[in-house]
Parts: sequence; C-alpha cells; structure tokens
Amino acid sequence: MNELQRRGQSDLSLASDRLVSSLFGYRQLAVALASDPRLARLSVSDPELAEILLGTSDFSGALDFVLLDRERQVIASASRGGAYDWRLSPFVSRALHGAMGRKVQISAESGRRAFYYAAPVFSDSGKVDRVVVAVVDLESIEAEFRGSRPAVYVTDEYGIIYFSNRSELVLRNRNLSAAIGAAQSEDETIAPFVDFTTQRLWGFELWSVSAGRYLPRHALHLTRDLPVIGMTAEALIDLRPALINAEIQAAAAGAVMFLLGTVILVVARQRRRLTLDNLLLERRVAQRTRELSNANQSLRAEVTERLEAEEALRRAQEDLVQAEKLSALGKMSAGISHELNQPLMAIQSFADNAVTFLERNNTETAARNLGKVSQLAQRMGRIIQNFRAFARQEKETVHRVDLIGIVRGAADLAEIHLRQRDATVRLNLPDAPVWVQGGEVRLQQVILNLITNATDAMAEADRREVRVTLTPGAPVLLSVRDNGPGIEEPDRVFEPFYSTKKIGEAEGVGLGLSISYGLVQSFGGNIRGQNHPDGGAIFTVELQPWSEEAAA
Repeated sequence: MNELQRRGQSDLSLASDRLVSSLFGYRQLAVALASDPRLARLSVSDPELAEILLGTSDFSGALDFVLLDRERQVIASASRGGAYDWRLSPFVSRALHGAMGRKVQISAESGRRAFYYAAPVFSDSGKVDRVVVAVVDLESIEAEFRGSRPAVYVTDEYGIIYFSNRSELVLRNRNLSAAIGAAQSEDETIAPFVDFTTQRLWGFELWSVSAGRYLPRHALHLTRDLPVIGMTAEALIDLRPALINAEIQAAAAGAVMFLLGTVILVVARQRRRLTLDNLLLERRVAQRTRELSNANQSLRAEVTERLEAEEALRRAQEDLVQAEKLSALGKMSAGISHELNQPLMAIQSFADNAVTFLERNNTETAARNLGKVSQLAQRMGRIIQNFRAFARQEKETVHRVDLIGIVRGAADLAEIHLRQRDATVRLNLPDAPVWVQGGEVRLQQVILNLITNATDAMAEADRREVRVTLTPGAPVLLSVRDNGPGIEEPDRVFEPFYSTKKIGEAEGVGLGLSISYGLVQSFGGNIRGQNHPDGGAIFTVELQPWSEEAAA
C-alpha cells in the first residue's frame, strides 16, 4: 500500500502539473496581450481590435479572446459573439481592480467547459481602462489526458468536476451523492457523483466505486490542492496490483510452511517406526538367546540365529541414516527460505523502481537499478550453489575477503528495509581494507541478518539508528548495536526457532541467528549477543584476520 500510494501521488502530481502548465500558458498569453499598447490606444469602433484578438485566438487555440470596457461591455472579441453577461463575473471585477482574475465554468457562447483568465489593460495614466478575457477550451486540453491511468479528476471550490481523463465523471458534483438524486441539483447540466463508499484503513482512504468498467471497483483515493488555478485534483488508484502482490506473497509463504511441516511429519514418522523396529529387534534377540540357553541347541542353529539378528540390525541402522538425511533436508529447506527471502524483496523493489524510472524516461537510473537486480540474482545463484555444495557434504573453502566491502554491501541490501521502517544505519569503518578468513556470501548474510534484526527491534523506538563498528585486531571485532528494548533472554538468543518478535510481526521462522551462529563458527570465529549498558542490544562478531600461514 505504501508503494502504491507513492506511485499514485507521483502520477497525480504529473497529471495535475501538466494541466496547470497548459493553463498557465494561456495566462501568460492573456498578460502579454493586455500589455499590447494597441488594445488601450485603439478606439472602440476600430476593426483592428477584433483582428488582434482573432489572430491571438487562432495562434493559441483558445475558444475566444474578449476585450471589455470598464462598464463590462464587449468592445471586441475573436468569436464576434456577445451573449454572455460579463456584469455577473466576479473575476472581471478583480481584473478591473488591477489584479489577475480567473474562473472555471461552462461557456455561455459555446456550451463547452472553459477556464477564464481576466487581465487588466492599463492606460498611460496607470488606470485600468479595459480588460482582456481569455476563454480556454478545457475539453481540448482534456483530450490529451483521456484514457490515461490512473483515473484523475479536477473540481472547483463547489466540488463540480470540470476536468477528468474519464468522461463519465465530467460535470458531476463531487459534494452531491448519487443517493440523493439529480433532482436536488441546482443546475440541470450538473449530475450527482457516482455511487461509492469509503473507509479508512491503516491510514489510507479506500473507496469502493460502482461506476462501470473504466473506473476501479476498489481504489485508493488521493487528493492534491492546485492553488495556482484555485482547484483540487483527485485520483482513484486501482488496488488490484497491491492485492495480487499480497496474494502471491501469502501463497509463497504458505507453500514454504507446508513443505517444512511435511518434512517434519515424515521425519517424525520415520523415527517412530525405527524406534519400534529397534524394540522388536531387542526382544527377538533376548528371546532367541534365552531359547538357545535353555534348549542347548546345536552350534549351527545358534550361529544361524545370530546371523539373522545381525542382518536385521544392519537394516535398522540403514533406516536410521535415511531418517537423518530427511532431517537434514528439513533444516536445509528452512535455511534456503531464510537466505533467499531478503534478496528477493530487494530484487522486487529495484525492478519496480526501474519500471517507474523507465516511465519517466530516466534510463540512467533505471539501468543502475537493473544492474543491482543482476547483481542480486548472481548473489542468489551463489547462495543456491552453496546449499547444493552442502547437500553434497562439501564445505565452502575459507579464503581472503575484505570485511569492509562486505559490510557496505550488506548495508546497501538493507537500505530498503531501513527506509520502510524509518531507520538509518551509521557505519564506523577504517579507511584501509580489513582482510579476514571467511566466505563473502555467508559473511554478508550474517551481517545483513544482524542489521535487519536490529531494525525490527527498534519498531517502537522514537529514534531508530543502527550503529555498525569495525575494529581491526586479533581477532577482528564487528559490532552491530541498536537502541531498541534489548534482549529478554540473551542466553537463548542463538537457539533455533527462538524469536523476540510479537506474534504476527515476524517474517521469518526464528532461524536467522541460529544459522548466523553456525556460519561464523565454520569460519573459526565466534558471535555473542548481549544488552548494552546504555540501552538496546549489541551483537559482536569475532573473526580471524587473514594470514599466509592460515592460507597454507
């Protein structure tokens, strides 16, 4: 919803700015025409006045240009018309007082929706002798917007819609409900607004609209004031993209949990069956031993029975090994889910931003975002390669890595997560590279997990800041500190499925710190978590510095 609102505000700003820019051009033209000395100098009967207005109207595409005297009588006009009574126009009175007047209404001459600008014409003495009125055709401007997305409409101070990219909304009264009926409208040309209901959810104003297929049935309602033209722009953003994304994410999470539960159930059944087989085997061995002792059978029969017992034991041991493999598969599936979750979220965000920048023709920024998507995809490939190596019982080779570059990369990946939670990260890193023993991908996952966990822990804090400090030495110390509520049980923080998040808030399964602990241990390091004396929690990672002896 937050992303949908940001894009909707951007689209609404773009559409309203285009409308204001189009009308502002006519305003400037009216001011320039009022500054023409011929309009103040030529007499009322001079036909050149009408030619000047007609030429300006043909050049600009306006509906009409009208020249009025101080009594608001028409001196000349581009359309040669004069049916409109200008005495009832407050915006003309404003121009007669030396200011710029404006008004939106239906043109009495053409019956079309028009925007009026009234500019004062000053005489040589500095007094306002005449007024130039520019009549702008809103329908010709509207043709450039019609059918575009999202649905946008612009209302005057009385709530009447004079401009929209949806024709079914034009000349409807935003303040007159369709339930009241058109009979209560003072103007027969103005219809009531479409049927809709509204509700506020999570700080958003959501509408349910019943007005045909060209308006979204469920929409996010946004508004923007346009003080330059004295109107208000509103937009209805379709909620279907946000609902589809939510359904996809829910389905993916459900599939992962279903797979994990299935693996756990299979392992439990296998262990139970093996336990029963072991008990049965022990009973058979004991019974056979007693029978052999009591019956004093021959040595051949005794050897035969013992061989049968040994064969049954071998089969039981093979079943036990298979059960352990299934258990490892369960752990590996949970690890894959945890490792790939955050890169997938980053890829989705960078791809969405690239689409937005491409729509704005900002190809350079879009190319950078797509480059980041490619880098994240390569990183996910390396992660999957690591888990495949784990499945083959291979260990990742410990090599020389720059811890500063890994910390900066993890901070970049966590940027979107930090921004969504209104948090910042402050890096206190040395200028020179710090080389340690480890694996680049797994170390970056450990640091990224610590940063995101620290961000989530500060959800209710007034000031949200994650501080990452790197201290070279033997060992190299990397600390991640937050200003959240701290850890309730520091001794249990690295246990599997342990989580301090409230029910409904956690996005993982409580394996992040447990996996991070195992990764750091595999590099010959250590990780510990505790409460800071000044408040919040601090996690410290100890890594071995790189040396040629270690490489040998």
